[in-house]
Amino acid sequence: MLRLVVFLVGVAVLATGLAWLADRPGDLLLTWQGYQVQTSLFRAVVLLSLLLGLAIVAWAIFRQAWRSPAVVGRFFTQRRQKRGLDALSGGMIAVGAGDSDLATRFALQARRTLPNEPLTHLLRAQAAQLAGDRTTARRIFEAMLGSPDTEQLGLRGLFLAAEQAREPIAARQFAERAFRLNPKLGWPAHALFELQCMASNWPGALQTLAVARKHSHVDRGTADRRRAVLLTAQAQELEDSSIDQALALSSEAHTLAPDLIPAGVIAGRILASRGSTAKAAKALEKTWKLAPHPDLAMAYAFARPGDSPRDRLDRIQRLARSTPHSVEGPIAVATAAIDARDWDAARKALLPLLENQLTQRVCTLMARIEGEEHNDAGRVREWLARAVNAPRDPAWTADGVVSEQWAAISPVTGALDTFQWKVPVESVDKGDQALLAAKLEEFVALGARPETAIESKPVTAAMDASEAAVIVPPKEREVSVDGGASVQPHKAPVRAESDAAVTTSVETGKPNPVQARASIERTTSTSSAPHTAAFATADTPLVKSTLSRTMTETPRMFVSPRPPDDPGLDDNEAPGYQTAAAKRPL
Repeated sequence: MLRLVVFLVGVAVLATGLAWLADRPGDLLLTWQGYQVQTSLFRAVVLLSLLLGLAIVAWAIFRQAWRSPAVVGRFFTQRRQKRGLDALSGGMIAVGAGDSDLATRFALQARRTLPNEPLTHLLRAQAAQLAGDRTTARRIFEAMLGSPDTEQLGLRGLFLAAEQAREPIAARQFAERAFRLNPKLGWPAHALFELQCMASNWPGALQTLAVARKHSHVDRGTADRRRAVLLTAQAQELEDSSIDQALALSSEAHTLAPDLIPAGVIAGRILASRGSTAKAAKALEKTWKLAPHPDLAMAYAFARPGDSPRDRLDRIQRLARSTPHSVEGPIAVATAAIDARDWDAARKALLPLLENQLTQRVCTLMARIEGEEHNDAGRVREWLARAVNAPRDPAWTADGVVSEQWAAISPVTGALDTFQWKVPVESVDKGDQALLAAKLEEFVALGARPETAIESKPVTAAMDASEAAVIVPPKEREVSVDGGASVQPHKAPVRAESDAAVTTSVETGKPNPVQARASIERTTSTSSAPHTAAFATADTPLVKSTLSRTMTETPRMFVSPRPPDDPGLDDNEAPGYQTAAAKRPL
């Protein structure tokens, strides 16, 4: 609209000027080289205007002819760039879709049309990676390192290629170079931190974490937690060699993350060893309220050197009252009460856990109480048999791996701060079923000699095959047996001919070197509840054939010929019959 108005105004001005000249006629005389030219002023103006227009047209034609090669070249260049951009776009889409053939074809086309474009190099490298040609991809990324514009892209590609090839040293070098080149990048900070943690390079990981926190790659809460874990790992390694440095590191870690159990344990243990009982107790209590743990209770009980078992029990009772809803408190109290030989306090502490929170630790503690207070081997066997089938207790677990001690990184993935104090999800049937025999060996060492053989009548040909099996008392808890039958353990002692099996102690987690008998190891693949069997022994061929038939047939349960609470005859009261276990000394 504005252009139309300007055009109309221009035409009006021109018409007005021509009309003004037409109203004022005049002559124009030009004399040059003996020639005379006479015309009117109006005509002279019109001719001059025409000459000026012709000159402008001629200049435009000359200019266009002069610039025509450049115009032609620009046309072809623009068309080539358009084809290259279309190839880049199609190649990126093909890479994202996973079409290696189409991506390779577009990469070749982009290389012909846009050979110096950084995106062309990226497309070629990604197409080579998609086709499985790692050598070509690595060569392209290495070529990118020569240009400042593509150096960061090349380092990123080389780092990913090194990770895929499982070359941690090369990956760490590329991450370090990228981190030095541009600390504001997030990927080299995270990658370098993870690699340093996998290598247990705690000082380097702390420096990388500080730079990452400075450039806001991690939030403050995450950075504090990671720093606390790294400091705790350092303190754990230096506790035996440099106790002063370990105390400083664990104290800082405890301040950053009060709920970090190992930091509180190390700090409390070192403070207690230096006589700072109040500081040690304060640190341990702070962590206990946030995350109760047996190690905290142990360190708290021995925070004051020279205390008697009764004094330690009083301290643990005060600690347990601060967390009334945690099962660790009653267990810690029961453990301290057993050490103080206060059986009533131990039973009172475990009483609330016997119904709904019965675990392996609770069962073994009850077995200790029965064995050390009453020297009752039957009750000890009962509680240890219940421990075999009881739910597992929490343990340090990371990525499905159970460890005796806390560690800063996972043994599977190498990730930081993955160990958690929780109940393991996997089942370890053999270790659970061998718990009974290990505890029997423990109580033998304590002086409580349990029975090792079941009294029975000699095997005769008239006996059914199932009568050679051990009676598994009924009631309380169902136990699957090979033959498909099920029984429930009774409070009477479980009688089995078995030696102590190789197992892992609930309290210490260390292997017991006592060899296992085959009768304890015979379990079903679908049930974690073991069953034991003991067969009478005799030297006659008839007895041997009966035992052979019993081993091949499906076992069946039978009702005991005597009450479950009747221990039966002693060995000296049944001459002529002894089980294999009775013949073998414990």
